Amino acid sequence: MRGARDILGAPAAVIHARIARVQGSAPREEGAEMFITATGYGGTIGGGQAEWQAISRARDMVAGGEMRGNLDIALGPEIGQCCGGRVQIEFSRLSEGGRAAHLARLEGAARPHLMILGAGHVGRAVAGVAASLPWRVLMVDTRADELAKAPAGVETRLTPLPEAEIADMPPATAFLVTTHDHGLDFLLTLAALRRRDAAYVGLIGSATKRARFERFARETGAVPTDRLICPIGVAGLGDKRPEVIALMTVHEVFLALRQVAAAEMPGRLSGQM
Repeated sequence: MRGARDILGAPAAVIHARIARVQGSAPREEGAEMFITATGYGGTIGGGQAEWQAISRARDMVAGGEMRGNLDIALGPEIGQCCGGRVQIEFSRLSEGGRAAHLARLEGAARPHLMILGAGHVGRAVAGVAASLPWRVLMVDTRADELAKAPAGVETRLTPLPEAEIADMPPATAFLVTTHDHGLDFLLTLAALRRRDAAYVGLIGSATKRARFERFARETGAVPTDRLICPIGVAGLGDKRPEVIALMTVHEVFLALRQVAAAEMPGRLSGQM
């Protein structure tokens, strides 16, 4: 929530809006939040008219000096939303200490990690799409000239030993192997699979390349390959343009990371529209 951190770090009065209760279907879950000032906001409670009503209520609180408030909103056709549920939103004006506490929480919140091994055309295309998401995106390569082309917002690591970078990543990292060398691809994919705690391991290639990798894996240590995604971005239905592969691959990674999050917080991700 980059926008929320900006809001909390600014000197203006801030209203914290939080979904306290959800009945039926709603765009966001209980606990979804926004931080609102007289001229800006960060975060989202689901968009649409419900969110604009929340922003308007918060700005009335800023203008009137109110400390607390609430809204009960039916998500029906009368406000242009068809979810059919109901949300209760609680508002509170943040003190300096409250702002600092929320800022520390947001800054310290763990973001999903995506490590892209290989900074070629496909790797950069994937990084460009992934950089727009609330992930930490890292691109690793042995070639400085290719890393220099990385999209804005993507961390880069130049190293002669990319396999060491795999070992240093936290659990539930998503790994995507897209290097310029098939032999290196195999070594890095093997290293990612050996961790056994990766959220996603993807290898650029074809069904033939996958078969060759599976044979290589059997010969070098009997690493299970059932969780390997190869080819990546298969929903592209054979479209080999880097941009299409990137879009479909990021969707695969998103689903894998979402599955990890759902396992850690049961129920938080269900019922989204």
